[in-house]
Amino acid sequence: MACRPEEPGEAGIEFFDGILCPGFINCHCHLELSHLKNKIAKHTGLVNFVQQVMLQRDNSQPEKQEAMQSALQEMQEEGIVAIGDICNTTDSIFLKKSGAILWHNFIEISGFIPGAAVPRFQQGMDILKTFYAEAVTGQHSLVPHAPYSVSNKLFNLINEATPGEILSIHNQEATAENEFYKFKKGEFLDLYKNLNLDISYFTATEKSSLQNWLPAFTNGQRIIAVHNSFITQEDLDFIENNSALAQLSFCICINANLYIENILPPVELLRKNKVALVIGTDSYASNDQLSVMAEINSLLKHFPAIEIEELLQWATINGAMALELSAQLGSFEEGKNPGIVLLRSLPGETRLYSAERIN
Repeated sequence: MACRPEEPGEAGIEFFDGILCPGFINCHCHLELSHLKNKIAKHTGLVNFVQQVMLQRDNSQPEKQEAMQSALQEMQEEGIVAIGDICNTTDSIFLKKSGAILWHNFIEISGFIPGAAVPRFQQGMDILKTFYAEAVTGQHSLVPHAPYSVSNKLFNLINEATPGEILSIHNQEATAENEFYKFKKGEFLDLYKNLNLDISYFTATEKSSLQNWLPAFTNGQRIIAVHNSFITQEDLDFIENNSALAQLSFCICINANLYIENILPPVELLRKNKVALVIGTDSYASNDQLSVMAEINSLLKHFPAIEIEELLQWATINGAMALELSAQLGSFEEGKNPGIVLLRSLPGETRLYSAERIN
């Protein structure tokens, strides 16, 4: 950074060597899983990954709180000003009562057995009520975890409880997800067996995962579909032909895709269809760092046809719109306080950058 306020006619003006952009919006994070950094092996595949998270997520509270505090500090320092955070517990409340980050807390519910839908829904409602009772800053909403972990009955309960709200769902993160819905085959059968879940009630639909869950939302919800690793043109045509369905943004978490399944998200397919794209970091269970800049750098590396300007839109104004924070964040406009991030080229690189929050 070069600062030259002493030059004639430039009193109070600072000069920066790099790109200035508004603060980043991280549309998908699991702060609660920060204690799982370096605990789960890479490239295990989604089904094994999910089982590892379930086995290891219940560490001691002091360890979890220390890890969350460290992760939050990291995100703030590299320019993240708002986070869509997945919450399965109330563990993160102590961090969210004050501070510079704006939050949308997605209170996540799961339960694939229809008979458990009501108690699982009530558990989510209890967590949501605690967030309100503790006066946690930001917005909060009940959301489904993923198609393979939410029964139709539970989807219906969530739909009825969330008219007009912002939701999030993990979508088509593995080929096994579509395979299960279409044919009731594949790796998810092993997952249900390992969890001692009787899914004899479930019947294959010959439709993709997305084409099964999206029609469940009929109350004007705006949904952030996360990962979308195996979405197809047929799915995108389905969305286009059903405009009355929930409004969708598509969240790209490229480093988590590479960490878990070692595959790239279908970015060019999504761009070709001109959908709303946003960026997330996922969690320390599935990433080496919680950095929107690192996500952008990976996209620049693997998709050379995309320019930095477009990716910065995904990471700023698109994310702010998806979380309904565009009146405050996402762009440099009068009346907003979006934060300022300085991007500098990495040594020896022409397309990759470091990021530093300067305001």
